[in-house]
Amino acid sequence: MNGWLLAATVVLGAGVGATLWGVATGPLRNRVVAQNLSTALACPGLLLLAQGYDRPAYVDLALVLALLGPVGTLVFARLLTEELAADPPGAWSLTWAAAGLGAAVVLALCVAEGPGRAMLKVLLTGALLIGGNIVASHALSGGIAGVRGG
Repeated sequence: MNGWLLAATVVLGAGVGATLWGVATGPLRNRVVAQNLSTALACPGLLLLAQGYDRPAYVDLALVLALLGPVGTLVFARLLTEELAADPPGAWSLTWAAAGLGAAVVLALCVAEGPGRAMLKVLLTGALLIGGNIVASHALSGGIAGVRGG
């Protein structure tokens, strides 16, 4: 086992395990935040696995997850507008911590990859992951017009 696989194990085991528990239990406001964070943690885990196993196809999976995960959160925010209006979720500290983790993983992988096409894919994945999850968290807290009366 190398360092990349150890880091992926920590991220996927601790982070995604905790968010899956949050999705399955607790009030609605915590479940939608946990669903958003599961994408923000699973994507860096896939990037670390791609480097650890030397499988570039895992980067493609992370790219698709970084694109579709926040879209799913936006759909939930739209469909659960009335239920979330009474008790809006607010987890900006978790959102920024997950964004920081994603940025750290992307930076480490860019240093390991060196310049080239693979580095551009990792940078694109990181930009979609961080930007998408920040936008989705903003929508959950009621900040986008038409989503929750923002």
